[in-house]
Amino acid sequence: MNKFLLLTSCLFLTLSVNAQDKKETTKWDVEKYKGQTKTFTINTDEGTWMNLDVSPDGQEIVFDLLGDIYKISINGGPAKLISGGIAYDVQPRFSPNGKYISYTSDKSGGDNIWIMNRDGSNKKQITKETFRLLNNATWMPNSEYFIARKHFTGSRSLGAGEMWMYSIYGGDGVQLTKRKNDQQDAGEPNVSPDGKFLYFS
Repeated sequence: MNKFLLLTSCLFLTLSVNAQDKKETTKWDVEKYKGQTKTFTINTDEGTWMNLDVSPDGQEIVFDLLGDIYKISINGGPAKLISGGIAYDVQPRFSPNGKYISYTSDKSGGDNIWIMNRDGSNKKQITKETFRLLNNATWMPNSEYFIARKHFTGSRSLGAGEMWMYSIYGGDGVQLTKRKNDQQDAGEPNVSPDGKFLYFS
């Protein structure tokens, strides 16, 4: 009887671990929602709490509004949606060479840094955080690296940030600053035009 219980327990434990492993390998995508949805149309010609950037050639402005990213001519006219949907996409920034736009998105479940071509095509997730949040990406002058704020939470609800550098070609990133504790925050990174200095608040 004891052997039977032990064998049953081991078998159950093995099946539970295998089922858990399969659950953890399922990639989260907020665009693949389940359940009913309703569509609401919002027409506006103004916004608040927006992030914007001007293209290096001075021809276009990219901005976020209500979790979507738009592009508009510097001369005005209608804005063109270049990144929209269920995911919350914000903080767009043109690369110095004008080819790419970096942005923060929660498409994969948590805030990560993504890039897309200037026209909104070829969206690619660069950072792969599942727990720490990343935001406020700022480009290095060579347009191949950017620096972003990695957010750590502890006993304080606001948490604290560190500056990390990432390549647009992938990788785990390089830590540039270390947080003193969970209470003193750091954010809003910016790089000098020659790429020699990093500024942050």
